[in-house]
Amino acid sequence: MAVKSWYLQGNNLDRPTKMKMFMKLLLLPVAVFLLAACQPSIPYTNVRIDINRGTDYGPCEPSIAMDPNDNDRLVAGAVLDRAYYSDDGGKTWAKQTLQSPYGVWGDPVVIADFKGNFYYFHLSFPSGKGGWDSDKLDRMVCQKSSDGGATWSQGTFTGLFPPKDQDKEWGIVDPRNNNIYLTWTQFDAYGSADPMDHSNILFSKSTDDGLTWSPALAINQIPGDCLDDDETTEGAVPAVGPDGQVYVAWSLNERIYFDRSTDEGASWLEEDILVSNQPMGWDQNIPGVGRANGLPITLCDISSGPYSGRIYVNWSDQRAGEDDTDVWIAYSDDQGETWSAPIRVNDDSPGKHQFFPWATIDQTTGYIYVVFYDRRDQPADHTDVYLATSKDGGKTFNNEKISEFSFKPNPEVFFGDYNNIVAHDGRVRPIWTQTEENGLSIWTALIDK
Repeated sequence: MAVKSWYLQGNNLDRPTKMKMFMKLLLLPVAVFLLAACQPSIPYTNVRIDINRGTDYGPCEPSIAMDPNDNDRLVAGAVLDRAYYSDDGGKTWAKQTLQSPYGVWGDPVVIADFKGNFYYFHLSFPSGKGGWDSDKLDRMVCQKSSDGGATWSQGTFTGLFPPKDQDKEWGIVDPRNNNIYLTWTQFDAYGSADPMDHSNILFSKSTDDGLTWSPALAINQIPGDCLDDDETTEGAVPAVGPDGQVYVAWSLNERIYFDRSTDEGASWLEEDILVSNQPMGWDQNIPGVGRANGLPITLCDISSGPYSGRIYVNWSDQRAGEDDTDVWIAYSDDQGETWSAPIRVNDDSPGKHQFFPWATIDQTTGYIYVVFYDRRDQPADHTDVYLATSKDGGKTFNNEKISEFSFKPNPEVFFGDYNNIVAHDGRVRPIWTQTEENGLSIWTALIDK
């Protein structure tokens, strides 16, 4: 209406002025088109799952799982005790606070089995009061949902060895028998500088849908310290092989080690295998982020595709220097006996940071998806979220930006230690943390390949 009114007023103007106004009208649509064309185009809808505009802890360290029988059903978790669920593929989410008599104290890990159940693993704090010498981090807790995340059991647990501390867990389900395998780090005393205190990688399993758990056992040969740093054993993320093998890798002292079991976790290798060096370690300095890690993620292709049985380990390191963090992947075709040279996942020019990677495999195709933070196109500490896809067994990756807008982390706000991603039958759902409105928010992107 405003443009039309402005043109009609020209009846009272001289001819040169009329012509100038007419040309402006002709050029207006062109200017609008050019302005729109200059705006960044993100091919995927972003959905904000949660935001905290105050000073409370979180949400961060998000984890996400998809029901392999119905990929519209998603469940997610975030620090400290947040739980979310969606029944429309992630377009909308319901939120709740997870509760357990064992306490809910962060490091959320959500996985799905092949019966339609979801499992939410987390750290414990039964009393809810006291310091590190109390019952904080005294066990690994598993809560189960059989209704898509709407309600949760009170929980079961494994790894109760007081006064030792249990931290940094992850789980996986074997599709052959629905066994659940869990690995994590045990600290003799978290934060202790005593050289007699050690950290080790523990393993436990459930063969009855999370109701009971096997006695936890240490599987690593070389222990670490308890300082939660490069010389601590951390990053144990298990994977399942096509014949029920259990694989897991972790970081220690600028190296990534690998172990395997061929009898559902009853026995493990007598000597851990070196996957790769991790120059400058897993505890990395990223400007603007209070702390950042490049801990490894272990995967195995159990699809019917050409790379079935291939094991992958994905991580980040600073072999190119503190100002150039990169994301890497290595693979093995002989059950972890030998490994490829590291392959760079991010495809930008040298000199920028890519950090906090997490990887998954769509087991219907064998495609690999890696989500990570990326600063290739941003000044200073401003950050985007990227997705890298490989369809050739991890040899090459296509990178694309998936976040709608960049953000700048606040080093005074705990940003978490990881993100996550899940994929099945062409549906890919990454989940990540952003700084927003003086707080934190968690997001997903609706990606359907």
